[in-house]
Amino acid sequence: MYKLSFIAAALLMLISCGDKSKSTEDFSKGSSTEEATTTEAADPSSYDPNRGLGKHSSVDLGDKLDVAMAKKGEEIQAVKCSSCHKLTDEKLVGPGWKGVTERRKPEWIMNFVTNPDPMIDKDPALQAQLELCLMRMPNQSLNDDDARNVLEYMRQNDGVK
Repeated sequence: MYKLSFIAAALLMLISCGDKSKSTEDFSKGSSTEEATTTEAADPSSYDPNRGLGKHSSVDLGDKLDVAMAKKGEEIQAVKCSSCHKLTDEKLVGPGWKGVTERRKPEWIMNFVTNPDPMIDKDPALQAQLELCLMRMPNQSLNDDDARNVLEYMRQNDGVK
């Protein structure tokens, strides 16, 4: 009985491993947006410490807080951000969020939350933060709408009414 089980397990392992060299798809190449961002990140003259790296060059915040957007941002924060960031200025894994919208421009925040890796590689302040936190912020794959909602929640957290 044990021999039969061993043979079945070995056969399954061989089948599941297969010959990967026959695959025609190349998953190592990113999308055109990723390639553009990588090209932008490779050019040191393209880094703007006020805006960061990415497609967001201007973010219209409006005069007042958008409460509906902030509510959506709170929901996203609870799922994707709260395990590493506190809403105070206290560090958890990453830095606390209190005051971030006063220290950083909205374009920088949008570019960072949608495109963290190239910015960590270029931004001296983020590199210093990395030395303190000892962990890179993972890319949470936020789309532009999610990132904008999180930004609005950050504004609410900083007292914008």
